Amino acid sequence: MPQLVEPKLMSGNANLPLARSIARRMSMHRGINVDLVNARVERFNDQEVYVEVYENVRGEDMFIIQPTSNPANDNLMELLIMADALKRSSAARITAVIPYFGYARQDRRSKARTPISAKLVANMIVEAGIERVLTMDLHAAQIQGFFDIPVDNLYASPVFALDIKNQFKGKLNDIMVVSPDVGGVARARELAKRINAPLSIVDKRREKAGEVAEMTVIGDVKGKKCIIVDDICDTAGTLCKAAEVLIEAGATEVHSYISHGVLSGPAVERISKSVMKSLVITDSIEATEAVKKTKNIRIVPTAPVFAQAILNIWNGTSVSSLFDHETLEPIYEGIL
Repeated sequence: MPQLVEPKLMSGNANLPLARSIARRMSMHRGINVDLVNARVERFNDQEVYVEVYENVRGEDMFIIQPTSNPANDNLMELLIMADALKRSSAARITAVIPYFGYARQDRRSKARTPISAKLVANMIVEAGIERVLTMDLHAAQIQGFFDIPVDNLYASPVFALDIKNQFKGKLNDIMVVSPDVGGVARARELAKRINAPLSIVDKRREKAGEVAEMTVIGDVKGKKCIIVDDICDTAGTLCKAAEVLIEAGATEVHSYISHGVLSGPAVERISKSVMKSLVITDSIEATEAVKKTKNIRIVPTAPVFAQAILNIWNGTSVSSLFDHETLEPIYEGIL
């Protein structure tokens, strides 16, 4: 098989700004112009997805950039149909770059007669002809095992560690990393180790889904600048309540670092009125105008890490090297 000249990028409508940013970063790394493949991804009047690729992709190494965020079903169908279009156009390999993997919260049967939707979505992705998946901070690590193809799961924590060291320079001894629930302890511990900070937990009891009845802080947060770490912020109810509980327990400041800012329903209003000094999210999901205008929400870019990961996959080199914040430091120099 002839050596492929360059990786080729294609994007759906889920997060075009991120796709363009990844293309720009790859152009900087390669020293030549890398652009998105010329294609149209549109809707018929009845909202059926239609895809047409205007460039020759025969024998090419294709990367489809498409988070399956809100509207999850539309964006998922775009991904599957783009993959089918590329497969039928004789692309050599198709990699799905899914910065936010929708349906990840349905990763097990929590009750009788419920689906495991994450597994169903994994099956659909494989059947569409996708041969590799690149994603970030899966809600549950075991979702990688739902796929019968390679899955590279990047982590936001190295990027967050760089940002914290920059934002809290000279104050790192005052920081306490906090997990908002027992299930997120491993994620919070990972970040705490990276910045050499202690760990605390907020134990929450739910009466029913979406409502938190009681919260208790496990650990001494008095006089500390608390950093809550989680992978998803949806309606922000738990997050804002946890911030209040931490302030009541003696924390001087509360900040949050969340990988995926779903931020649906009343989330933005809650955050703007919250005692949280800042909420830091990535751009894995395209931010709405309301999110961009909220003063205590800040967005850190993922394009540098995704661009490097795509190049590593294309070159056949290590993706796990990007798990180390020291590897990412030169990539993010001057950005954070």
